[in-house]
Amino acid sequence: MSVIEVADPADERLADYVRLRDVNLRKSLEAEHGLFMAEGEKVIRRALAAGFEPRSLLLTERRRDALNDVLDRVDAPLYVVGEPVAEALVGFDLHRGALASFRRRPLPGVEEVLRGARRVVVLEDIVDHTNVGAIFRSAAGLGIDAILLAPRCADPLYRRSVKVSMGAVFTQPYARLDDWHGGLEAVRALGFRLLALTPGAGSVPLADALEDAGPDRPIALLLGTEGDGLSSRWLESADAAVRIPMAGSDIDSFNVTAAAAIACYELVRTAP
Repeated sequence: MSVIEVADPADERLADYVRLRDVNLRKSLEAEHGLFMAEGEKVIRRALAAGFEPRSLLLTERRRDALNDVLDRVDAPLYVVGEPVAEALVGFDLHRGALASFRRRPLPGVEEVLRGARRVVVLEDIVDHTNVGAIFRSAAGLGIDAILLAPRCADPLYRRSVKVSMGAVFTQPYARLDDWHGGLEAVRALGFRLLALTPGAGSVPLADALEDAGPDRPIALLLGTEGDGLSSRWLESADAAVRIPMAGSDIDSFNVTAAAAIACYELVRTAP
């Protein structure tokens, strides 16, 4: 690995790292160049361990030795910058002192991801990157087999999602549905029972629905967007509406990340 000290935040070699908080710019830049960002030593290590190919790494001077034990296996430039240069480049105080740009891989198809899966989560239009990262972390930690994303869902490999997931997005199998309108039928055709998580009228406790389905039936749990929940179309497309029972009358539901963690636990607990 070549170590290159850079003193100018406008140096074109650092273009992968520019204005990391500018969401529109980052979406365009990362899509154009097929890259994603990993922030923090632990997340970078997990990306490397998962086999992702780095384009480059960037460390601040105080953290320049943080990855020495793995750098001999990395065929990419390492840029070392001062803290003021890093802040001017990325747009905030890079207190973790470590960033890396990685090449994306082509996403697998839905059928490939669901092959052999028994418990999966399907996200409809969850657009907050923090929420997507948190759901991936819960799903990976609890043993969910796969995650499916509706076409408008936030990108799991966006920097904030990667950071919140603590790198779970690197190892949790996932795919993106091509068709929001009819995509659930493809999941049902593969043998999955579709359960829509909602506090709405007519929903039954999730544990009861899982017991009725039996341990051998593959389950796909549908989770809706942060504000309005699942769309009417996806609710109508589900085989059953399910809820997490609440103890008090003042609160009728959890936010989507808490609900996802509880539901994932129930899914895995009842799996064969």
